[in-house]
Amino acid sequence: MTRPFLTARWESLLFLDFACPREALEPLVPAGTELDAFEGVTIVSLVGLLFVDTRVRGVAIPCHHTFEEVNLRFYVRREGHDASPARRGVVFVRELVPRAAVAAVARAAFGEPYRVAPMRRRIALDAARGGSVEYAWRFRGHDHRIAGEARGAAVVPAAGSEAEFVVEHRYGYSRSRDGSTFEYEVEHPPWRVFDDVTATFEGPPEPLYGPALAPALSRPPRSARIAVGSEVLVFPGRKLGQTQF
Repeated sequence: MTRPFLTARWESLLFLDFACPREALEPLVPAGTELDAFEGVTIVSLVGLLFVDTRVRGVAIPCHHTFEEVNLRFYVRREGHDASPARRGVVFVRELVPRAAVAAVARAAFGEPYRVAPMRRRIALDAARGGSVEYAWRFRGHDHRIAGEARGAAVVPAAGSEAEFVVEHRYGYSRSRDGSTFEYEVEHPPWRVFDDVTATFEGPPEPLYGPALAPALSRPPRSARIAVGSEVLVFPGRKLGQTQF
């Protein structure tokens, strides 16, 4: 079995989900994949999470094992060959982390659009009772914040639910500089999720995500949820032309 490139624990994942017109996302779809939708609605998710005990090739990097990330992502699928099922995956529009070394490694290894921004977090979450999660950052002179309040107990989402559609994806896709598509696999157990969540996004979206996506992100989210998280394995990727499917 291929050795993971990265191992970590992802904790306190806050998802804010926004309906987004297909035409705003189509130019960002990597070759070989197509936009995925939930009940006909294409969705972008603004996600904050905490990396804990992060290791690259099994090695913990001093001062870089625990840090926040905030990313904007949307959902694609890659149709299977013959009887193979489709692969459901995510594409990242932008990923923010507070450490330059983390951003450099991720860009080099996976071709992902990482940027560096000062960040802070405030987390008080219990899997049985709920609680609150907040991630805040500053980017190009603008302050931003996402925050969510969860009620009840976290449970594994029902099959076919919107929560499962948003949270459970095994593959990531990105564009290489030569225009080809890079695919990598992410492995983790099914996450328990709080689905009764009130959440907000504060700050101007256009400096972060551009004019095409800003209108969707300027409206209230269509849904929000918090995942408890788990240990995660991220495996080395390949260009699609080199990947057996």
